[in-house]
Amino acid sequence: MGKIASIEVIPLAAPDAVADDLDGTTDTVIVRLTGDDGQTGIGECDAPPHVVKAFLEMPTAHLWSRNVNEILIGADPIEAAGLWQKLYDGTFWPGRRGLGIHAISAIDIALYDLAGKQHGVPAYKLMGGARRDRIRPYCTIFPGMPHGRGIEVLMKEIGRQFDCAVDLGFRAVKMEVLFDDLVTDRELVELIRRGRKMLGDGIQMAVDFGYRWHNWHDAFWVLDRIKDCDILFAEATLQHDDLDGHAELAARSGIRIGGAEAAATRFEIREWLTRGKVGVVQPNIGRGGGLTEIRRIADLCELMGAEVVPHGWKTGITSAAGRHFHAACAPSPVFEYVSPKVFDSLLRRELVSPEPEVKDGFMALPDQPGLGIELNEDLVAKLRTTSR
Repeated sequence: MGKIASIEVIPLAAPDAVADDLDGTTDTVIVRLTGDDGQTGIGECDAPPHVVKAFLEMPTAHLWSRNVNEILIGADPIEAAGLWQKLYDGTFWPGRRGLGIHAISAIDIALYDLAGKQHGVPAYKLMGGARRDRIRPYCTIFPGMPHGRGIEVLMKEIGRQFDCAVDLGFRAVKMEVLFDDLVTDRELVELIRRGRKMLGDGIQMAVDFGYRWHNWHDAFWVLDRIKDCDILFAEATLQHDDLDGHAELAARSGIRIGGAEAAATRFEIREWLTRGKVGVVQPNIGRGGGLTEIRRIADLCELMGAEVVPHGWKTGITSAAGRHFHAACAPSPVFEYVSPKVFDSLLRRELVSPEPEVKDGFMALPDQPGLGIELNEDLVAKLRTTSR
């Protein structure tokens, strides 16, 4: 099989990006690996594109701060776990848990895509094979940040997206309630109850609070009043690094507490499980270490009786990686899916294809080699940036 012959780092940015919103699909950075057999593999990470590009192209300074080409060129892409360790060791000094892990994540995803194509198998088979016979996405429902809109306008948009997701076949959703100071906590309780009533009892519903609270008492006050709403999990309740607060909340809440969407590597996730005591960890595959590391995280969660539901608000590359993760990793009840038919985004809609169909809440296992997606080269040429 072909060895890695070249590495390309491609920053992209959509022309209609809104800087004061929270849409992670407005830009991305693609890592494309090309084998000496002509096959290519792609990955992405969720981090500032030009900073990632600078990191991956920096010259070698010493053994702990190496240019990634020195590690990857001539390597066999099927040795993803071994290459992950070499990349981690070789960029330890400038990287470790931050941007360096994000950059490695994109490379790692691209390795699985390339190796899968070279060997003619879907990426999940390279992760050990399927742990389920079909996969279950949840659709994230995000009306955007308020930007002067009233709460009724936002709830109307949430209702529209709910209806669209259900019509598309989703049977699990996540309601984003990033309403800033438009509502009090008491009013938020009623809005979540409205959301549950809109969906009905047959649809699973998680809630993302967008780091609303700075102490666990306030978070618990709300969660205790919606505990009869059949909430799948509560995401981003407290400030990200408040592990002790998460532990206090998890010990009292009847709703499973999620967290760690900004965490990197199994080492940080272990802290969320042992100190933060959360029941659901949510690291982004494109930030937390790629498919190699998310598999290790899943094994850790399986051992500790927790669940892993990765954050996945990015382009179709991340969505494809999420499908293969979910296929191969048992302790995952659902995985995040940004549907381009529910939330409109140029990069999410057009960067890669095809888009799998959802039937009665499930997708079929991926059956194409690698990630099973094709890059839209015309869009890449159009949106490629040299600065941002």
